[in-house]
Amino acid sequence: MNNSAIGVFDSGVGGLTCVGELRRIMPCENIVYLGDTARVPYGTKSRDTIAHYARQDIRFLERHDVKMVLVACGTVSSVMMTVPIFEGSSVRAFGGVIEPAVEAACKATRNCRIGVIGTPATIRSECYADAIKKIRPDIRVTAKACPMFVPLVENGYTSPQDKVSRLIAEEYLEVMREEQVDTLILGCTHYPMLEAVIGEVMGEGVTLISSGREAARAARDALEKADALTDRREKGALELYCTDSEELFAENAAAFLGKVDMSISKCSLTI
Repeated sequence: MNNSAIGVFDSGVGGLTCVGELRRIMPCENIVYLGDTARVPYGTKSRDTIAHYARQDIRFLERHDVKMVLVACGTVSSVMMTVPIFEGSSVRAFGGVIEPAVEAACKATRNCRIGVIGTPATIRSECYADAIKKIRPDIRVTAKACPMFVPLVENGYTSPQDKVSRLIAEEYLEVMREEQVDTLILGCTHYPMLEAVIGEVMGEGVTLISSGREAARAARDALEKADALTDRREKGALELYCTDSEELFAENAAAFLGKVDMSISKCSLTI
């Protein structure tokens, strides 16, 4: 039993898809979330810059006495597979979004063709393809960077009726349709907010895998195995922090989480 909070961070609001699933499956857990909205997106930055930002995010969450840190950012999760961003940290339990999503996709595919969409940094790293091949060498992987998806979500362009979102999605996903993928990994936690648009473009026969949702389920399993779940019976507290506009962050948080009790504060990270 451990009543400390679960820490979650992302470059912006996308990681709230992960928070939403955490609250659904572990409603009594306290959650502290950091969205580095002043420096979003991470996916267009260099690996060294991403690692530097991630270590600052981790140090911020350490100050909140968290029992686990969930990296709800596909870009940072790809970097942490080769860069020890938690080295020297007091955090001992942590996880990313790649392996849980890959495991779910490998189970879901029927024709052995999996697509992966993510930020440029994530796709460049080939982390999803490598992880898939370790589990299922027979699977054909098609990857596509979708850099415009994050700013679309951060600015609220998520409706299936939005012409801009639809046009960009059709452009990005054309290769996935050509390759006849039957399973598509949404390799950035912002992308589930565009799930309706992506689903319409891909068609009913394609299974969409949310990396954030799968990471939340993996976190629950890890805490349960370590006997580190809370023993509280009441609803857990939700503390949200951002590094830029609180007003814009609050609007986006409401779109991700609905009407829930939460505190939102602006914070500063040491550059």
